[in-house]
Amino acid sequence: MRHEAHDPHRAHGEEGGGGSTWTLAARATLHCLTGCAIGEILGMVIGTALGWGNVPTMVLAIVLAFFFGYALTLRSVVGAGLGLRAAVRVALAADTVSIAVMELIDNGVIALWPGAMDSGLSDGTFWTALALSLVAAFLVTTPVNRWMIGRGKGHAVVHRYHH
Repeated sequence: MRHEAHDPHRAHGEEGGGGSTWTLAARATLHCLTGCAIGEILGMVIGTALGWGNVPTMVLAIVLAFFFGYALTLRSVVGAGLGLRAAVRVALAADTVSIAVMELIDNGVIALWPGAMDSGLSDGTFWTALALSLVAAFLVTTPVNRWMIGRGKGHAVVHRYHH
């Protein structure tokens, strides 16, 4: 498919006040947030269950966030008929910046939140910090995704396979 399928979204988003571009960016960010949240929570659960320290647990959570973020995109574009090799390229192009920004904000909030790194899975501090860090990640990443979509990058690459 050619990129022209996205031009109506880009033109409206850039010239018409950003309505559809912001909507597309919010959807793309929620998509990334889903994979990131799955990876973050699973990483924290595994790291805690294995008795790992904060750094290895956070590294595992970040790796799993990228894995699940990419996996969700792969699932949708392979389901739309794209071959696995091309789907991997699309997922990398679409999600890398979005997930990286999201992980930077998410983990930054958790690292800076007093007591969050030392709290366990049964502690309300952990879940409060995680929930608010994911909200912060969404709020920061949505404009990044909008900017990329407006230039035909990031999730605009995936969007052409969702028709």
